[in-house]
Amino acid sequence: MHITDVRAVPLSDPVPEEKRHRTDLGTKVKTDATLVFVESDDGSTGVGASLGNPPTITSIVEHELAPLLLDEDPLYTERLWEKMYDGSRWKPSLERGYSQPREDRRGVTLEAISGLDIALWDLKGKLLDQPVYKLLGPVRDDIRAYASGGWAPGDAAEAELRGYAEKGFDAVKMRVVGEDDFAIEHTVRRVEAARRGIGDDVDLMVDAHGCLDVSTAIRLADALEPYDISWFEEPVSPDDHAGLAEVRRATTIPIATGEREFTRFDFLSLFEERALDVAQPDVSRAGGFTEIRRIAAMASARGLRVAPHAWGSGVLFAASIHLAMATPNCHVLEVSQGHMPLMYDIFEEEFDVRDGRVQAPERPGLGFTLREDYDERFSYVDGPEYVF
Repeated sequence: MHITDVRAVPLSDPVPEEKRHRTDLGTKVKTDATLVFVESDDGSTGVGASLGNPPTITSIVEHELAPLLLDEDPLYTERLWEKMYDGSRWKPSLERGYSQPREDRRGVTLEAISGLDIALWDLKGKLLDQPVYKLLGPVRDDIRAYASGGWAPGDAAEAELRGYAEKGFDAVKMRVVGEDDFAIEHTVRRVEAARRGIGDDVDLMVDAHGCLDVSTAIRLADALEPYDISWFEEPVSPDDHAGLAEVRRATTIPIATGEREFTRFDFLSLFEERALDVAQPDVSRAGGFTEIRRIAAMASARGLRVAPHAWGSGVLFAASIHLAMATPNCHVLEVSQGHMPLMYDIFEEEFDVRDGRVQAPERPGLGFTLREDYDERFSYVDGPEYVF
């Protein structure tokens, strides 16, 4: 058995003007994704998804990584991950006659590797007639979910977050830095409204998208202490591991981060700095199933929880479900409440989310079938995902 083809398809999902939301990142005008496919000689095909700029991801997949996978046995997922990762570490210099270190061990190269790793596991599941999570090592067949959204300004947060609870979620997350004139009192007002809306029995998490400085984050955390916050996500830049640790030491609110980190080495730094309580690796960015298993094990050794970042395409979300079902220290899974047909309408089947819990798919591989017209419906549109 061997791999015969590797390809990528860039996709976009424009957001209608009336469905757009605004945060510190800007106004979201579309969602991008790149689907990657790995085909074996028996005709079976695995699908994965990568974050990152779709044209760039497509080029890396088809010109840099595909040659490393062709003719290989697709069942050897650990070997192929190492081959792709090592293959992106060095590049022969024909002019100098020796290899030089490359600067693409992170970013879009890792996002491309992540998508291909997902596709390889999907293919493995189809070849072995098993769901991916059962091949990874099942822990559970359903998991608690949290509704991820919360953009409404001011007192409108009360109705928005109440609406999530009314859907059956007993955990919700809101963005807390969404107004142009951000001030702590505005955020406290919104969080107070959200707490009124959901009552005392629903967990409430807040997300600052890493846009605060350390002192402001500490002041905000102190102001939010009375509202029983389950975690404070990315209070400062995710690149500032020492700053995250400083915020963590100053508050009793658990700190969550990790959606923008790459590989176990980035997470090792977070762990060594004691900068977090909840690790949030993204399966389409941090290295796919193969690498996130390592990250989760490292977190477990330190008594830390895992809550995968799961915002993007339907393929990313499907992979995140399998990851959650096979990760012992995963306690909750993100479920987007944004306008995202690329997540919810790309498959023939619907995701099974009921009573605030996500159910495991039981079909082989990722367990879902792409719609025949997915590439036409979500054809790629050039331009940024957020505008100011």
